[in-house]
Amino acid sequence: MQRVLIVEDEFMVALELESVLEDLGYQVIGIAADSTTASRLAELSPDVALVDVNLRDGPTGTLVGQRLGKLGIKVVFTTANPALLGTGVPDTIGVLSKPYDANQVEDALEFVRGELSAPPAPLVVFEQHA
Repeated sequence: MQRVLIVEDEFMVALELESVLEDLGYQVIGIAADSTTASRLAELSPDVALVDVNLRDGPTGTLVGQRLGKLGIKVVFTTANPALLGTGVPDTIGVLSKPYDANQVEDALEFVRGELSAPPAPLVVFEQHA
């Protein structure tokens, strides 16, 4: 079972994503609304992190994602404004545009696990992973 960390400051969005992930058979190890909580939960060794760009402590998601990626955690950003990430963030996989649905989350995670050879829409894979 894949262990997932949710880094999202909007409580209802995080709870909905948690529900979707659990329905898909993933183990959610925690929800972090800010960079400090994300760093603490990273110690639980998630396999994947879904990271929003704007968190409770500001636009810190990019740095959070890069730190998690350096730890070997597969990072997919989730944001309504993917242009904020430019051509990519080192040590991360890509970005899933909001709003997304359960099927899109499932497809994105299947790609991350290597079960799909091409990234499914609306997942955009950063150039260094293309």
